[in-house]
Amino acid sequence: MAVIEEILRKLQAGSIDLAGAFAMAAADKECAEMPVLQDGGDLVVARLDRNRKDRCGFPEFIYGAGKTAEEQLKIVPELYASGVNVLATRVQTQAGEKLMQAFPDAEFDPRSGTFLYLQKERTLRGKVVILAAGTSDLPAATEAEMTLRACNCHTKLIVDVGVAAIHRLLKVLPELQSADAVIAAAGMEGALPSVVAGLIKAPVIALPTSVGYGANLQGLTPMLAMLNSCASGVTVVNIDNGFGAACAAARIVNGKF
Repeated sequence: MAVIEEILRKLQAGSIDLAGAFAMAAADKECAEMPVLQDGGDLVVARLDRNRKDRCGFPEFIYGAGKTAEEQLKIVPELYASGVNVLATRVQTQAGEKLMQAFPDAEFDPRSGTFLYLQKERTLRGKVVILAAGTSDLPAATEAEMTLRACNCHTKLIVDVGVAAIHRLLKVLPELQSADAVIAAAGMEGALPSVVAGLIKAPVIALPTSVGYGANLQGLTPMLAMLNSCASGVTVVNIDNGFGAACAAARIVNGKF
């Protein structure tokens, strides 16, 4: 820590610039071993953040949209070799098929575009329940479920429990009451998270989807409804962002275990 204090004093005094500060830190063994300063190694197509798991509780994941299959085929084995689960979201079907050919032990869900390559030995913790109001909400809900598995969380995906038939939701209430966090994915008018949050103690993460007719406005209507929830403390993520909902739930679990 003495070296860090020295660097900060010199930086404050103006005797070194930012580049000089990083150079001093990199030259010191103690500083160089700090996760935030470690170099993950470059692959030309990506600069891997191998220490994100140490900082954030879950590793770096791959946003597949806009990446070619060849680029992802370079990134996946490097991340897996570092000992973490590999997740890629928004993967095109053709790219997903190529990934599965290269890594047959992995999983690919073409509906949500999610690729998951789990380590053989894992320690699971916490329990997150993912609710899909309707079967049409499954792409976002499945993305959330597979992301949580990549974060080594116990998961339970429950489908078709929207407010149009409230008795279906009440039937699974004991499952919700035993969860550490609940993700509620809904389109249409987006009422499900408010109902769930009024029934359980666990944090509820609202996941608006673009499922619905014209005035659904491609998910804007349920998102605004969720932001205006009468049930206190509901967290809302972006439209169709199952990944973001899962990461929020994983942080909740990480804080408990």
